[in-house]
Amino acid sequence: MSETVLNYIGGEWSRAQSGATAERRNPACTDELVATFPRSGREDVEKAVRAAREAFEGWRRTPAPRRGDILFRALRLFELRKEEVARAMTREEGKTLRESRGEVQKSLNVLEFVAGEARRLNGETVPSEMPSTFCYTVREPLGVVAVITPWNFPVAIPAWKIAPALVAGNTVVFKPASATPVTARILVEVLVEAGVPRGVLNLVYGDGGSIGSMLVDHPDVRAVSFTGSNEVGSKLHADAAKTHKKVLCEMGGKNPLVVLEDADVELAAVAAAQGAFGSTGQRCTATSRAIVARSRLEEFLRYVEREARAIVVGDGMKESTTMGPCVDERQHRTVLEYLAIARDEGARFVTGGDRLSASALQMGYFVPPTILADVKPSMRVAQEEIFGPVLSVIAVDSFEEAIEVSNDVRYGLAASIYTEDVERVMRFIDRIEVGIVHINSPTVGGEAQLPFGGMKATGVGGREMGRTAIEFFTEWKTVYVDYTGSKRETNIY
Repeated sequence: MSETVLNYIGGEWSRAQSGATAERRNPACTDELVATFPRSGREDVEKAVRAAREAFEGWRRTPAPRRGDILFRALRLFELRKEEVARAMTREEGKTLRESRGEVQKSLNVLEFVAGEARRLNGETVPSEMPSTFCYTVREPLGVVAVITPWNFPVAIPAWKIAPALVAGNTVVFKPASATPVTARILVEVLVEAGVPRGVLNLVYGDGGSIGSMLVDHPDVRAVSFTGSNEVGSKLHADAAKTHKKVLCEMGGKNPLVVLEDADVELAAVAAAQGAFGSTGQRCTATSRAIVARSRLEEFLRYVEREARAIVVGDGMKESTTMGPCVDERQHRTVLEYLAIARDEGARFVTGGDRLSASALQMGYFVPPTILADVKPSMRVAQEEIFGPVLSVIAVDSFEEAIEVSNDVRYGLAASIYTEDVERVMRFIDRIEVGIVHINSPTVGGEAQLPFGGMKATGVGGREMGRTAIEFFTEWKTVYVDYTGSKRETNIY
């Protein structure tokens, strides 16, 4: 059964001014229409930004603990709709129900943590070098912020952007991915029901390139928080710089899982499979490279092949399914193109390699879990983000080589190492060029109370989640109070 979803602008649910619409179909069965949503244009963006601008002054003057109370109410309301959200997510994005339920829980964790931050929006007092002077700092909101989110985590990522923006006193124009319109609508419904005032949160559907550009170029938008591809994020960052906007971009990853000769190889192989094939490999923290000590390579390949062949590919709505489809035709085609590239480059296919053609899967965008062996660090499949269920296995002859290969990519989001050697663990932590390091655990995952983000081409502008999330959505004001009012020589430097 399909739904019709609408924009939410200035406290009203509405169609696009032009009346144009677009469709979202189930990636597991493209015959199934999931939703029809507005294809918004400039008039809709102008209306949303104007509503956010007009609501800003009242919202920023709302005491921060009261803003936090609204998020706590949203948390309780969202808990009541957990299963509804999970099923909507699986139908429109394709991940399994188990994965969708896990994402909903992560979103709840984010709301809980950020709501508490409303009572910790503190600055600090700092001693002055001048007598009778009291100095302190305070945080202030930025104004209207644009939040542009991807399809792969369509509830968690919007939650960890919108929640801190609102707690800090900003108003928001939210542009979700076109692939996940229903989950975006539910999140906004929950926040509105919890008490977010008219105009403070606005939802605009439409083509990412055009709507995103309009928001970046708009003079009343003070900041942009974006998660998506490097191609889009790099352009967005450059365009925003022209008008001095604050920008946060969280982009790609090519995450290594290093397996040294003293590792528990079976444990490492299970983790590699979880990281590479969970969420169909469609997450920025996915394990896309396994960098394995040559002496343990064949053992590792046996274990990881066992894990891959145990995966049940199919419609995520079936409880027995353990890996769903690619999100759409474009992503499906991209993965298949990379498999062809792997063949041309001389990689050996341990598992997978072709589109799944079983009758039950013909109407969806399915590819099997694919393991590539004999991969060289210079190959495209070892350098470029595929964003699909593909694991490239690279053999190395030393710890030093493992570090070099791990760092020899443009990205720097997450990395993992499996070893029992504490010294090499610490050396790995010191030298690995990533924002998130895992020791004897998969590359995937992040907790609400900890910073999330990467180095190099992975990200720019700050970190998301944890207490650092508030940093992006605020600016500092420094205050000097001469409480005697006496005339005296001051330090003007």
